[in-house]
Amino acid sequence: MYFHVQQLINPIVQDEPDPAAANALQEGLGGQFGEMRTMIQYLFQSINFRGASAKPYRDLIQGIGTEEISHVELIGTTIARLLDGSPSYSGKKGDPVDEPGAGGAVPLQIALDEGNIHHYLVGAQGALPVDAAGNPWSGSYVYNSGNLVLDLLYNLMLESTGRLQKCRLYEMTANKTARSTISYLIVRDQAHENGYAKALETLGVNWRTALPIPKTNAERFPEVKRLVDLGLQSKQYTFDLTAESEAGRIFQGASPSNDGTDLDASEQAPDGVPSEIAPERPEEFSPGADAELRKLIEAAAALELADIDMTFGALK
Repeated sequence: MYFHVQQLINPIVQDEPDPAAANALQEGLGGQFGEMRTMIQYLFQSINFRGASAKPYRDLIQGIGTEEISHVELIGTTIARLLDGSPSYSGKKGDPVDEPGAGGAVPLQIALDEGNIHHYLVGAQGALPVDAAGNPWSGSYVYNSGNLVLDLLYNLMLESTGRLQKCRLYEMTANKTARSTISYLIVRDQAHENGYAKALETLGVNWRTALPIPKTNAERFPEVKRLVDLGLQSKQYTFDLTAESEAGRIFQGASPSNDGTDLDASEQAPDGVPSEIAPERPEEFSPGADAELRKLIEAAAALELADIDMTFGALK
């Protein structure tokens, strides 16, 4: 079972809207080596896992796959923030939204000038399950061979390629909103590389001769350096409410990155940051919920949280 904590796994820094950066980030979400791919691939590998004696490997793959769900949420929310850039409708409240705003501005003019027009035509200024060229995400990307060594090798390659692409994304934009998320994902990709590399080492696989972790020198990016200095590349979370994960039996010892750190899988989850819902956009015909419906939503959420606390205890 999976539970959702209504927090983002990492802060998203505020900056100006940037539809072009949003479209580039779609590759990191719905591309062949994006977060949707890693999420589905690792979850299917853990679901299909066989062999009780190898449970620590299943737990490692499952824990990383669970974290990838939060990465999909993070990068998708970042794309939506970057797209939330059509000029605020500046006509009088109650005016028809198909009339121009003050000064003759067209509310969604920005959709015709930059980025992927589908973000506005069909996505309502939000992320889509596509790559940067607009190709739909495909389940054919998923690799699940049933062979543990092959799966781990493929996962290591997937994380390495994903980190390489995110370093390119970082250098494609100076937007602080985009870079705050890209930097976090670069460092967490490295942590996942370390996990899969360590797992291969415990199986006697000399992966370094065939597939070394690429040296991207991403520490020169200031946002990345701050996270590396905190040791985030050497942590792996269990996301396990019942304390039954055995991933720590693998994710331990000296880091395969040879950066002088030790791997640590003792934490259940990061603290997270508040997840704020974006304001309504009248040019997208988004009226939202009325006051009465909001009260019902809040009451239902409070009951769900109370039930989770009663069953599993408060999250650490």
